[in-house]
Amino acid sequence: GQRIERLQPVRLSGCVTAAAMTTSRALVLFSGGQDSTVALAWALARFDEVETVGFDYGQRHRVELECRQVIRGKLPALSPIYAERLGPDHFVDLAALGAISETALTRDTEIAFAETGLPTTFVPGRNLIFLSFAAALAYRRGARHIVLGVCETDYSGYPDCRDDTIKAMQVALGLGLDRRLVLHTPLMWRDKAQTFALAKALGGEPLLDLVIEDSHSCYLGDRKTRHGWGFGCGHCPACELRAKGYAAFLASPDDSGPSHDT
Repeated sequence: GQRIERLQPVRLSGCVTAAAMTTSRALVLFSGGQDSTVALAWALARFDEVETVGFDYGQRHRVELECRQVIRGKLPALSPIYAERLGPDHFVDLAALGAISETALTRDTEIAFAETGLPTTFVPGRNLIFLSFAAALAYRRGARHIVLGVCETDYSGYPDCRDDTIKAMQVALGLGLDRRLVLHTPLMWRDKAQTFALAKALGGEPLLDLVIEDSHSCYLGDRKTRHGWGFGCGHCPACELRAKGYAAFLASPDDSGPSHDT
């Protein structure tokens, strides 16, 4: 079976051989949210082997960590391709990030907009740190493709989600590791409505239902209040974006965004 190394504070699967690096392998940053779930399905449609990595940084909505396991457990039943291509999951404890982050995403404080214009849920450097760990893991696992579900359309304004940031990180990581890595952002120019539509385009109603029912977006971690678009408090920024996107999707269910990314 798959050899698992347990390293603290990081739990990773073992190394791969040089021969294994000839396959098309991708690593997906998978939080259990709507965007990363659709990004995972996108990767499963394109790469021979797809592994996932999740991060625990003391997030207020840590219920998403439970959702990611539910989603991984259900995906193989949706398609034989998913069952064949979905590989090991990796989990990284980033408690240190939460410890230095005085934000509404890591503390029980009000979600509002700061003087910078950014919401108080912004965790400085989060995606930069995620990508650094993911790249180190991808190097170890022989994966040259890293997939993440960030976007620059109807997002909260986080600067580490922007296209320029991701492109700069790709250059920096490639130089620092002396290995070409490709960072894929299939949702970068898609809004939430088009992300729902992309889920349907990739996996039909079963995948769309999985995204609605089992992915998690709510910053407050509400898994009790059910809406048409899924579970959530309904009033935090993440819920508002998801609700607005779902309403727009219902109005235009076939618009999955840029054709070259589908």
